Amino acid sequence: MSSRLCVGKPAMSLFRWLTAPLTPLYGYVVRARNRAFDDNPRRAERVSLPVLSIGNLSVGGTGKTPLTMYLAQALNETGYPNMIISRGYGGRRSVDPMYVTPESSPHEVGDEPVMIARRLGPNRIIVGRRRAAAALRAISSCQALKLLIMDDGFQHRALHRDIDLLLLDGVRKWGNGKLLPLGDLREPMTSAKRAHALVVTRGSRAQSDEIEAWWSHYGSGGPIFYVDFQISALRNAATGERITTPTKPGQLFAFCALGHPQAFYADLLVAGFTWVGAQSFRDHQSLTPSQIAKIASQAANSGAVGLVCTEKDAVKLTPAHLTASGLPIWIAEQSVINAESLANWITDFCVKLRSETH
Repeated sequence: MSSRLCVGKPAMSLFRWLTAPLTPLYGYVVRARNRAFDDNPRRAERVSLPVLSIGNLSVGGTGKTPLTMYLAQALNETGYPNMIISRGYGGRRSVDPMYVTPESSPHEVGDEPVMIARRLGPNRIIVGRRRAAAALRAISSCQALKLLIMDDGFQHRALHRDIDLLLLDGVRKWGNGKLLPLGDLREPMTSAKRAHALVVTRGSRAQSDEIEAWWSHYGSGGPIFYVDFQISALRNAATGERITTPTKPGQLFAFCALGHPQAFYADLLVAGFTWVGAQSFRDHQSLTPSQIAKIASQAANSGAVGLVCTEKDAVKLTPAHLTASGLPIWIAEQSVINAESLANWITDFCVKLRSETH
């Protein structure tokens, strides 16, 4: 098993090296902004429904979107019909806020919102540059809602949230502990105290003692939940054929455009889907058919009989991409496991909120 160099990684390292002197300035701006909200909580706009925020301190790769989809489904089934609100990162649209459908263009609303809409169906997610405006549109258009879920909302303090979940990758943890651009942290670790609970993703591989000591020092004292991701099947992008473990499609070549691609490659191996090579692109990058053709050529030279990517990457594939490949492209279907106790805790929290407001 060999791994290709990650496209974009050297450029990012050079960028961080060049901008490293700006880290103190970035830290000053972030702290000043947080202090402004802490000193004047009324700056955060409130809406008529409870808001559950799912976010993290670091950039990308903690599994926010899979967990958001899981909780949206689980809470909907337990009597809390909800809608997800998202910024729609990378999307360029003339109408804002905008509902996302399974047929929406990822270039207009962002790749992750389209992935969510395809998994959950229509009328389940709305994107907006101002999350408060998106929340108000959701509430006005669906009277049955009882909860709003804000995807990637920990730093978006302009909208009041009633429940703040902080995600932490159990393997990567907090990286080198430094702020951007020198490290991966969007905020100082002391910001963890805003979270009502800590959710450790890839929890079965986490060093729980170290994480619990960190949470005890920096966190709010709320509960810690350990959850995992599991790739249970591969779906053929062209035919819809599904392969579940332990069936194997043969040697694969993996590619993705994620914030933390190594996690995807590791999850494939854990699920028993081996790969003979991998190529990574910058987070959210849209690949051209010619790029797919080059990846397929690399794959064939490595002895692979197919390509494999994530659901997030798959929403940007068109018939032209599938034709250019020459090899079948398999989509890894990922699910969240061991998160029932987290969903139950959120339900109990919502019940408590409701009793306090009535």
